[in-house]
Amino acid sequence: VTDRSSIQFRMLNRSKGPAMWSPRSQCDRMKFSANWREILENMPNLSMWQDSVNGLLTEQDGDMTRVTGVKTALGAQFTARAVVLTAGTFLNGLMHVGRVMVAGGRVAEPASYGLTEQLRDLGFQTDRMKTGTPVRIDGRTIDWSLTSRQDGDTDFHHFSYMPQCRSQLKQRPCFTVYTNPETHRILREGLPDSPLYNGQIQSIGPRYCPSIETKIVTFADKQEHQLFIEPEGETTQEYYLNGFSSSLPLDVQIRALQSIPAFRNVQIYRPGYAIEYDFFPPTQLFHTLETRLVKGLFFAGQVNGTTGYEEAAGQGLVAGANAALTVQGRAPFTLRRDQAYIGVLIDDLVTKGVDEPYRMFTSRAEYRILLRQDDADIRLTPIAAELGLVSPERMQLMQTKRNAIDSLIEFAETCSVRPEAINATLEQLETSPLRQSVKLAELITRPQLSIEILAAAIPQLQERISQLPAELSDEIVEAAQIAIKYRGYIERERMVADRLGRLDHVVLKGKLDYSTITALSTEARQKLTSHQPETVGEASRIPGISPSDINILLLLLGR
Repeated sequence: VTDRSSIQFRMLNRSKGPAMWSPRSQCDRMKFSANWREILENMPNLSMWQDSVNGLLTEQDGDMTRVTGVKTALGAQFTARAVVLTAGTFLNGLMHVGRVMVAGGRVAEPASYGLTEQLRDLGFQTDRMKTGTPVRIDGRTIDWSLTSRQDGDTDFHHFSYMPQCRSQLKQRPCFTVYTNPETHRILREGLPDSPLYNGQIQSIGPRYCPSIETKIVTFADKQEHQLFIEPEGETTQEYYLNGFSSSLPLDVQIRALQSIPAFRNVQIYRPGYAIEYDFFPPTQLFHTLETRLVKGLFFAGQVNGTTGYEEAAGQGLVAGANAALTVQGRAPFTLRRDQAYIGVLIDDLVTKGVDEPYRMFTSRAEYRILLRQDDADIRLTPIAAELGLVSPERMQLMQTKRNAIDSLIEFAETCSVRPEAINATLEQLETSPLRQSVKLAELITRPQLSIEILAAAIPQLQERISQLPAELSDEIVEAAQIAIKYRGYIERERMVADRLGRLDHVVLKGKLDYSTITALSTEARQKLTSHQPETVGEASRIPGISPSDINILLLLLGR
């Protein structure tokens, strides 16, 4: 298993799953050292080795190549029945600042060589992508009086649903500034030395997080672009200038920054830069993220053509879990498109491939109403429990929350509200008064009303809320309210998902020789032969496969 930089290798054994990666900077190590001591104490079978992996160990298993381990630059060899490659931007990485080119996977960190070439020899297709990163600024040189403060959220929503998992770090605000016509003039003058526009970079770049030079070219009519000044840590003075990703020469970047009033005396820690790196088109993967060509070898992260930390983390979880399941001889693990955004992401990668660095957007999911924030733990915790990825305590907490939500919904569906108890509140909110008693759930569906508003007027509801677990009360009320207000939409989308999901249970792989089916379009024959989809559902999501092609496949399968 490799991380994005120095490449860590962890053995996967029969009783334990894949380990977390090592913090990558000295600052991180200091901050999380206590957590790592606890992790290591609870994982006695974990062993670690810091080195650069430059090759895979493989053997032939009949017609299939199987991974048997890795070899390193220091000459060490580690045998393993599963290996996960998560090399990020480091495979043959090349950084660009203007016309200056430096080999590396990140500033001051060397590129990784050898793996791409070996995988190409094993039959893998490879290609190049480009991404970029913004300038890092010394906060002591920013005129904060000329910025606009942007505070973070302070409500009950958190990244973790576990009450005890709350960040102990001090929340720091972000700030915004804007570019101006003078900024754009300086940037435009530097375009002849931009690797993106002088032919120096030929690889595919991201559409959805463009560089500042791309913005001024694509949106030439815009007089300003918003930039976010984001702190890199709790105590550091280093700031990340979101929106100013650039590969322009160093002097151009500094002059452009100094044309922004808040940055007139700015000093930087390092410039923005573009980086080119190798990736492997993800249509060469199964939905488990195991490669089709080498048994036991898994890919995750930017080597699959994605960009972004969250996209990499989601893939790492799926690849790591499946690597452990492979070693344990257990059934593989996948997520459907109607179960999780990770399922949408991986299905898009495997069935559609990529023509630019992939980002996970809600618009890519056809079942967005089912993939809500409020029920993510209820959707996914039972799946994680079956895999052994969550503790019994966590599973019990989720079940307690689910029971409380169901109980609150049931109360709303059975509790009657009389007109005299609520009409004064309804008239005050300019919504129609009641003429007769109705169920509480019917009132909750009104757009002007919420459970919190109704609780102030209905003592029984307020009492019921007060009985909820204090640390989960807000989450439970929100989840119950969403379930009641949008029940019709949720149920309709679930019906659609179930109907289309039945195609994912019609096994296709190995049953048909597509090249001989003349009723299929030429494009369909070529793509089905190349991709070899596991199911009819997967085949239906391959670009170029039409509904009529799917009907022909179902007919040939006797369905």
